[in-house]
Amino acid sequence: MQVGPWDLVTEKTTERLAQAMANVTSGGMVMHLHGDLGAGKTTLIRAYLRALGHHGSVKSPTYTLVEPYALPQGIAYHFDLFRLHDPEELELMGVRDYFSSNNLCLVEWPERASSLLGVPDIDAWLSLVHHGRQIAWASGSERGEAWLKNLAETWEMA
Repeated sequence: MQVGPWDLVTEKTTERLAQAMANVTSGGMVMHLHGDLGAGKTTLIRAYLRALGHHGSVKSPTYTLVEPYALPQGIAYHFDLFRLHDPEELELMGVRDYFSSNNLCLVEWPERASSLLGVPDIDAWLSLVHHGRQIAWASGSERGEAWLKNLAETWEMA
């Protein structure tokens, strides 16, 4: 299933989308976020984690590769693979242990991991356009398709 693109004209629009995402999230999922530098991947993840109940700061794990967040519904892991030099680095840090069915894994720059991460439940493509940003979606699993269908219905009603 593919959805979008949806316009994210302002940061408030991104926050509203993140709240809609949180409203349809239950349990674990893997989401890959694609886009150039400045496309809004980290901004969306920050708003999403806050909408899911995280109250502290959300920092980009550009140098640490992953940051964990304890949420009321479980653990979320935010990966930023921009500075990944070799996918083997992920193997050495035991990346597969993070991707249990109960965890929410949000991965920026997944293409840097080659095919090591497998097919995500959701792919999101963020892009800069003349009037702000846009996001387009695709599901890669039954869980992702159900989530995306619920998100599309929620977003269209907003």
